[in-house]
Amino acid sequence: MRIVIIGAGFAGMYAALSAARLREIQGVTPDQLEIALVAPEPTLVVRPRLYEPKPETLTAPLLDVLAAIDVNYVQGSAETVDTKSCMVKIATVKGTKKTLSYDRLVVTTGSRLFRPNIPGLAEHGFSVDSLADAITLDKHLHGLARRPATNGRNTVVVAGGGFTGIEAATEMPARLRDILGANANTRVIIVERNDAIAPDMGAGPRPVIEDALHRLGVETRVGAGVASLDESGVTLSSGEHIETETVIWAAGIRAAPLTAQIPAERDKFGRLLVDRCLQVSGVQGVFAAGDAARAACDDEGNYALMSCQHATRMGAFAGNNAAAELLGLATRPYHQKGYVTCLDLGDAGALFTRGWEREVTMVGDVAKKTKQEINTVWIYPPRAERAAALASADPERVTDVSGFL
Repeated sequence: MRIVIIGAGFAGMYAALSAARLREIQGVTPDQLEIALVAPEPTLVVRPRLYEPKPETLTAPLLDVLAAIDVNYVQGSAETVDTKSCMVKIATVKGTKKTLSYDRLVVTTGSRLFRPNIPGLAEHGFSVDSLADAITLDKHLHGLARRPATNGRNTVVVAGGGFTGIEAATEMPARLRDILGANANTRVIIVERNDAIAPDMGAGPRPVIEDALHRLGVETRVGAGVASLDESGVTLSSGEHIETETVIWAAGIRAAPLTAQIPAERDKFGRLLVDRCLQVSGVQGVFAAGDAARAACDDEGNYALMSCQHATRMGAFAGNNAAAELLGLATRPYHQKGYVTCLDLGDAGALFTRGWEREVTMVGDVAKKTKQEINTVWIYPPRAERAAALASADPERVTDVSGFL
């Protein structure tokens, strides 16, 4: 029997850990139940931190962890999935093709930045969506120091005033000071199409965010979108032209394209609809988790967001349930009633909220310490020691935020 997990992000990592944990508990050997994880690199990209400097350091190795729990790593990219024949076709790094059969499949392919067909965006836009994108942006920012000190050089525009856009924008003043010098006359501007900044976070946290932006000197343009980009800067739908050499696109994500190959219903973000046990609706033997799945967190109408907080726990349930089905055990319904957010606000600290209503519970330096602990400890892989790694993957305990509730 074989479980194939596609993707080595937060959901994929915990799917592998959790499936291996249940296998161990049941006394089943790796020869009897193989767990294979397919990904281009045996590395966890710490995606929530890619707005920070030195993005090349924001990865964590997985090979030793996978070896410690007897999960086979298959290097390559899943190109096609055939759910009728239960086969995954993989493109290897050497340019060859291979196929891998499965008895259960867990799709944890994550998400990609949504890049609309805006004139000039592909040629002139940057992002912090992937490791490669973040490294490209970082190199560009350091290259600004070698350019003439113009308004365009000193101005950064962030398109998108949601979570990612705010974190990228609030980190930017310090990054620009480090690169261009403390006396450089820099500007950072957030452009948000909605009528208010942080549209998804609601009215409660917004005053804290707006105060932080004001303290950092970050400007906002709300009720306007990006109409076009060129070498001179960005033109907004309002008609305003902003001279800039750096536009960071942070306006929405979609599930990775591989989900479209699963013959199932998807939501507007391309996420596969799954049942409470994270099995893809109407497709036998296929589970989905993380940004690839639209899953109910509770019975009150709350659905998992495209975030590592939900991905880790969803992955743990999906991996457990894929193994449980093959071992003739009962599956566990995914649930995640607790929900918190911790928004980095650069030198202005951070903002911590509790519950789906986003009640503000910590701000400033206190929240910043929590954010740093989340970013540097909580979201990293467990140590590559078998017992500790397996113990970390109990679905009921993964991403348990009850201590904050």
